[in-house]
Amino acid sequence: MKSAKKINAKEVFLDIAICIAGSFIYAVGVNCFISSNDISSGGATGLAILINYLWDLPIGASMFVLNIPLFIISFIVFGWQFIVKTLFATLSVSVLIDVGALFLPVYSGDTLLAALFGGALMGVGLGVIFTRGATSGGTDILGRLLKKKFPHVSMGRLVMICDLFVVMLSGLVYRNIENILYATIVFLVSSKAIDFVLYGSDRGKMMMIISPKAKEIAKAITAETPRGVSILPVQGAYTGEEKHMLLSVVRPHEVATIRKIVRRFDEQPFIIISDASEILGLGFKPTDNDL
Repeated sequence: MKSAKKINAKEVFLDIAICIAGSFIYAVGVNCFISSNDISSGGATGLAILINYLWDLPIGASMFVLNIPLFIISFIVFGWQFIVKTLFATLSVSVLIDVGALFLPVYSGDTLLAALFGGALMGVGLGVIFTRGATSGGTDILGRLLKKKFPHVSMGRLVMICDLFVVMLSGLVYRNIENILYATIVFLVSSKAIDFVLYGSDRGKMMMIISPKAKEIAKAITAETPRGVSILPVQGAYTGEEKHMLLSVVRPHEVATIRKIVRRFDEQPFIIISDASEILGLGFKPTDNDL
């Protein structure tokens, strides 16, 4: 019982520490690069930046108020555990944006560089927050809602789709098409950064190998590498010949090693190598991660 409490306390501490770290990274992106160069970032933050531009209201406070209706929706759909984390993450982002505006340096050089670096920092910050099962509110909540319906689509892409409306609105507010283009760069870079934080370390290669020496190759792969292999029965459509296909998911740097193993047994194998954007299971990401 004591150990369970210690584990829970540790998890809570990690949630708090990592959410604050992600929120600070996000706030740096907003204050140093985005809002100071009249670029909208999309989502609730983008709307708050537009409100700040029109009426000079604090970005963080405006962002928090805009999120209140979404808090109610997320409580109904995801439950109290999600809303507690999201409330804390959103509050952290809002506070750090407004506090950071008082002392963080402002970049006022090339607007393109501001969009690139601002988008990258915001994406990394959001990705860090997402790893603890929370969001910073706004379209991040909408992204998670859509993720339940479309689990095959990455979180970054869903957030990017939700941000399009705010990006288009920024063109009307700033009355400049260039602001739409810069905002587009921001959420494209941000979505890629989110995916890199969430899925980047789990990217791999899926190898499918057809060879008459399939069983021998499988034994060698399992003996000489840390990867497992599945042996699947296949049949040639033209010849009708019964064969075996090996299926293995590996890290990119392990592909060359496995190809050498295959060539030891078969000089003319048939090999298909494709990208695997997210891998769940032993040796990769734990299957209990619902992101």
